[in-house]
Amino acid sequence: MNIAISILSIYAFILLGFMAKRMLKEEMNEKGMILMSIYFLQPMLSFWGLSTKPISLELLHAPFLYLVISFICILISSVIAYLFFKDDIKEKSIITICVVLGNTGNLGIPLGIALFGEASIIYMSMINITNVFVVYTLGVFFYSRGNCSIKQSLLNIIKLPVIWFAFLALFMNVFELKLHPAMQTPLQMGAYCTMVIQLVIFGMYLYNIKLRSINYKLLLHVSVIKFIITPLIAGWILYGILDLDPMLATLVFIELIVPLAVTNVNLAALYECKPLDVTAMVFFTSLVFIPFFILVSNLLHHLRIVSMP
Repeated sequence: MNIAISILSIYAFILLGFMAKRMLKEEMNEKGMILMSIYFLQPMLSFWGLSTKPISLELLHAPFLYLVISFICILISSVIAYLFFKDDIKEKSIITICVVLGNTGNLGIPLGIALFGEASIIYMSMINITNVFVVYTLGVFFYSRGNCSIKQSLLNIIKLPVIWFAFLALFMNVFELKLHPAMQTPLQMGAYCTMVIQLVIFGMYLYNIKLRSINYKLLLHVSVIKFIITPLIAGWILYGILDLDPMLATLVFIELIVPLAVTNVNLAALYECKPLDVTAMVFFTSLVFIPFFILVSNLLHHLRIVSMP
């Protein structure tokens, strides 16, 4: 119950964006807010997230496993995209990448804490750092491919300031370079503002969705990959093939099955790659995830992999 309440509390900002768009209509400009978020606020979030926690080579096992399984899922998604969406390059791009761009931060970290306490934070944070680079490299590339050439899609990656701020933060982290304490507070304010703005933007796009216009074929295939194929692959590798500590395996598993991140909507809108369809998928996977996670956590408890609090 606490997990469900935490998730719903975060999604209150989505309702705020939905109501703002409903009341103010065209006065609320989604594209302008997206540009503000991606080019100005998200670099703050990236820099803050990567510079505030020390990175240890001993902790790279979890993000490495997350990355390997994500690549496997991308390959499987690309095959499914080719077989069922070969005539629409935008849909092919969406289904190939969106399932691995999950809500590893705002949702994944609290879920890890709910199951394993504060001992999980460092592992989940490292996975979230990895996800930042996946989002702003592969995510940007595939969402760009809906309208751009391969060369332009690669250029779009280096055009975004987020990736450069992420590298700067990693450099400072590795060499233990610290910001002046007076700079930490405004940086943290910008980071939290980014999280709120992303949820508000999502709510605004959600208002524009009409049930009759939802791409149910795309939604169905993404849902099957996210809630059936990905958990089966992750479970087989983490619990079947590898001999891992149960907590480590479960934390990686959780981050792989979290619903689609709102960042998918931002990138889809920025590169005009069917943002309304992507919004519908983010909303649906977020809605389904609550009962899905309760089912999964109880299954893990039944198998004595985790102990439910």
